[in-house]
Amino acid sequence: MTILMRFALDSLRVMLRGGPRYYALLAVLVLGVLVGLAAYVQQLQHGLIVTGMGDQVTWGVYIANFTFLVGVAAAAVMVVIPAYVFGDAEMKRVVLIAEAMAVAACALALLFVIVDLGRPDRMLNIVPLLSHVNFPRSLLAWDVVVIPGYLVINLVIPAAVLFANYRGRTLSHRRMMPVILLAILWAIALHVVTAFLYVADVAKPFWHSPLLGPRFLASAFASGPALLLGVLHVLDAVTSLRLSDGVRRLLANITAIALQINLVMLAAEIFTELYRPTEHSLSARYLFLGLGEADGLVIWIRAAIAMEVTAVAILMVPRLQRATAPLLCACALTVFGVWIEKGMGLVVPGFIPTPLGEVVEYVPTMVETLVSLGLWCLGTLIFVLLARPIIAINEGVLGENP
Repeated sequence: MTILMRFALDSLRVMLRGGPRYYALLAVLVLGVLVGLAAYVQQLQHGLIVTGMGDQVTWGVYIANFTFLVGVAAAAVMVVIPAYVFGDAEMKRVVLIAEAMAVAACALALLFVIVDLGRPDRMLNIVPLLSHVNFPRSLLAWDVVVIPGYLVINLVIPAAVLFANYRGRTLSHRRMMPVILLAILWAIALHVVTAFLYVADVAKPFWHSPLLGPRFLASAFASGPALLLGVLHVLDAVTSLRLSDGVRRLLANITAIALQINLVMLAAEIFTELYRPTEHSLSARYLFLGLGEADGLVIWIRAAIAMEVTAVAILMVPRLQRATAPLLCACALTVFGVWIEKGMGLVVPGFIPTPLGEVVEYVPTMVETLVSLGLWCLGTLIFVLLARPIIAINEGVLGENP
C-alpha cells in the first residue's frame, strides 16, 4: 500500500470514529440533510412553483445564501495572509481550519446554485467544453471558472500540507508561496466577480452601484473571520485545538475594522438613494422604508443594521472583546447581520418593483426553507469531517508513525 493511500484511509478512519457526542452530531446533521433532500425531491417533482419565486422575483433565499457563502469562502484569505505572507506562527496553527471552512462554504455555494436552477441537468448548459458559455465576455462564465477553481485550490493546498505533516515533514515555504499568492488573488477575484454579476445587470438599478464590489469584500472580511472565530471557540471547547489570545485578538480586530468599513459604505448608499430619491431609488425605498403596504423586508434590514452596529460597539471596547460571551455575541450578530444585509437585503429588492412598476413581495416557502436548512447541515457535515484529520494530525494521533 502506498503512503498516499495509507494517508487517505487513515484520514477516513479518523473522520468516522469518535465518541457519543461526535456520533450524535453526525446523526443530527445527516437527519437535517435527509429532511432537506426530501424537500428537494418535492421541488424536483413539482418544479419551482413550490418556492416563493416567480416571474417577478426570480432569485430568492437560494441565491441569498450563495452570495453570503461566496464571501465566507473568500474570507479564508484573511487567515492565509498573516499565516504565510507575514509568517505568523499562531495563525498557521488554525489556517487549515479556515481552509476547511472555505471548502465547505464553496461547495455549499455551488449546491445552492444547483437547487436554484430547478433541474440539476441545467448545469450542463454552463459547463465549459460541454456548452457555449461565451467566455470571456460573459461574467457568468467567469463565475463558473472562479468558484470551482477556488474550491480545487482550497482542497489541494490543505491536502498537501496535511500529507506532509502526516509524514512528519514541513513543506518548503519557497515552494508554497506561488500557490499561496495564487490562492489570495483567486479569493479576491472570487467575490469581486460575484459582485460584478450584480453590477452588470443595469436593468436592476439597486445593484448598479460602483460600491457593490468593495462592499462585498468588506462584508466578507467581517462575516468570514467572525464565523471562523465562533467555530474556533467551539473547537477549543470540545477538542484539543487551542485558540490562542493572538489569533482571537487578530480575528476580532479584522472583523471590527471590516464591519466598520461595510457600515460606512452602506450609509453612503442609503444617503445617496434616499436623500434625493429618483425613480431608480424605488428598490432602496422598498427595502428601507417600504412602498405602501409592501414592507416585508423593512424590519429585517433594520434588524441587520442594528446587529452590525451592536457588534461593532462590542468589538471596539477592549474589555468586552476580551470576554468570551460578548465576543461570541458580536460574532453571531455580525454573521446574521451580514447574511440579512448581503443576502435577502440585496438579492430580493433588486426585483422590487419590476421594470413595469409591479410590487410583488417575496416570502420563502417551507420547501425553500427546508432545502436551505438541509444544505447548511450538509455544509456543516463537510466541515466537521474535514476538521477531524486536521486536528488528529496536530495532536499526533494521526501520522505515518504516530
